Amino acid sequence: MPLWFLAALAACQRPPAPPPLAAKVETAVSIVFTEGPAADADGNVYFSEIRGNRILKYTPDGDFTVFREPSGRANGLAFDPHGRLVACEGAGLPTGEGGRRITRTDLATGKIEVLADNFEGKRLNSPNDLDIDAQGRIWFTDPRYGDQSGRELATEDVYRIEPDGKLTRVLTKPDIQKPNGILVSPDGKTLYVADTTAGPPREATIRKFDIQPDGRVANGRVHYSFGKGRGVDGMVLDIQGNIYGAAGTTTGDPDNLAGIYIISPAGKRIGRIPIPEDAVTNCTFGGPDLKTLYVTAGKNLYRIRLEIPGHLVYPPRKQ
Repeated sequence: MPLWFLAALAACQRPPAPPPLAAKVETAVSIVFTEGPAADADGNVYFSEIRGNRILKYTPDGDFTVFREPSGRANGLAFDPHGRLVACEGAGLPTGEGGRRITRTDLATGKIEVLADNFEGKRLNSPNDLDIDAQGRIWFTDPRYGDQSGRELATEDVYRIEPDGKLTRVLTKPDIQKPNGILVSPDGKTLYVADTTAGPPREATIRKFDIQPDGRVANGRVHYSFGKGRGVDGMVLDIQGNIYGAAGTTTGDPDNLAGIYIISPAGKRIGRIPIPEDAVTNCTFGGPDLKTLYVTAGKNLYRIRLEIPGHLVYPPRKQ
């Protein structure tokens, strides 16, 4: 038997060398700061991973894939009347990598359209959350958190995009201070906006406005107050008009613990679904019967079965 064969055989039988003690462990995949869930008619849930700068897709089978990367630091998501995914692209955390615009993605082709990126020639602050009403109008909030570099607009406002593309500012100071989550009531007559007044005294509220037939917004008032606690980030409605708002923290005031706060049309707190993670950011209804509430919080996407179906104008449910 040739010596080269014996040497090769001996080498194969040796135990592998131990890894060096200084071997570096690196994170391959990390999901942090989930936001903006939106469910389609097939049961898929799209949600933003802001720090990862991507939009993920969760399937009814329990798998998830990357739908879009980079996402322009997408935050709030919603589906329009034609099943296209509309996204609020923020300013980025903290390096300004965000699109600072509203985009619409055709799921079939992947084509991305820019619907709004400036108001009166000045770039938007950091589009945060949105809702789409029965007329196909897109309502969105434009606050600015954290790094203020590159900011061009002096106020943090609420806007509406008409089906023909026209952009209108519908709320600004003093009617709104720092808007976040936003909803249009099932009858299309009321606009709800999560707002925070810096103070003093600081106060986090859900504000309520009347939507006039001509589209103007008027008669602002407090619908529900969280006082000095962490108020609503994102929120959604059920068919009875109850608001489900992501709010609170896991520590601190026992009356402001992390969870989904359920607020009645009369402005009364009627329940809280505990969520064991900071920060609870947003929620949406999904599933064929719209009785599954999906919640984004921290590193996770949660789901909760409820008795009352959610209210979603789009996309239509399959019968």
